[in-house]
Amino acid sequence: MTPTTAFSLRAAAIFLTSLIIIFPAIWGGFALWYQVPGGQFFKGLWVVFWGAFTFAMVTAVWQGRITLGVIAFAVALIGLLVWWARLTPTNDHEWADDVARITTGTVDGSRVTLHNVRNFDWRSQTDYTRRWETRSYDLDHVRTVDMIMSYWKGPAIAHMLISFGFDDGEKAVFSVEVRRQRIQAFSEIGGFFKEFELSIIAADERDVVRLRTNVRGEDVYLYRLQLPQEAMRSLFLGYVGEANSLVDSPRFYNTITVNCTTLVYQMMKRIVGRLPLDYRLLFSGYLPEYVYRVGGLDRRHSLEELRRLGRITERARVSDRSESFSADIRRGIP
Repeated sequence: MTPTTAFSLRAAAIFLTSLIIIFPAIWGGFALWYQVPGGQFFKGLWVVFWGAFTFAMVTAVWQGRITLGVIAFAVALIGLLVWWARLTPTNDHEWADDVARITTGTVDGSRVTLHNVRNFDWRSQTDYTRRWETRSYDLDHVRTVDMIMSYWKGPAIAHMLISFGFDDGEKAVFSVEVRRQRIQAFSEIGGFFKEFELSIIAADERDVVRLRTNVRGEDVYLYRLQLPQEAMRSLFLGYVGEANSLVDSPRFYNTITVNCTTLVYQMMKRIVGRLPLDYRLLFSGYLPEYVYRVGGLDRRHSLEELRRLGRITERARVSDRSESFSADIRRGIP
């Protein structure tokens, strides 16, 4: 081996070793920022200390002290991971009003009673009348399941609601929500770092749909799912079971793995069997394309036509607080 070749191999090894340190160090910096208790100044001190330590270890590697740099960083990283693993979700915080309660349900034969169904009267995002109600539904009379997609940040990002319709016109909408504390604002990055707990809420359509169209100004689309009644029942009960489990076993929300899309995907996979994995399960704004491809939407119409007819934004704004809100937003949808 020539000296030039040996030098090149050594430089490549040092470079790769540096990357092995740097990438987990970046994760560690975010973890400390989002999870160390205290204000921003205290969090910043921890991040600066972690960054300085990482820089020192990378410098040691480039100075030829590879063993020292790698072992010291590995020990520190293991300590960080042990601390991370000990962070556990809780239901004991002062929550924002709209996620202050989690819906729970009791099942008696075909009848399901939901407790803490949200039915807020929204005048603005900060001005509203709080109402939490108890409602009962007979699953023998469930007739429709609609997927409602609310776009709030470009075409790739949407929040999904699932609305169950009964033959008396009643609707029950389930929403998988980020459970924010009163002092918190939503952060996509924070969602990767255990900043939020998970919540499942059942709500009235004039609350949860109207909030997004008329109050937040989001663009909302409704698609009618093609499901047999037994699958509708199972999906409803799946939501109830997941919501009940959060009372005793709270979970962290995760921007990628535990969110409004992936939770429903897991429930549907248990109901209908194998469902293919797809990037559109992560980029939720494209989820209608996935559902159309697997046969969940009416294939007598093109997806473009279903999207055009299913845009309910303007209809919801016109209907506003009308008692016929649910019927109004569905006019013209096949």
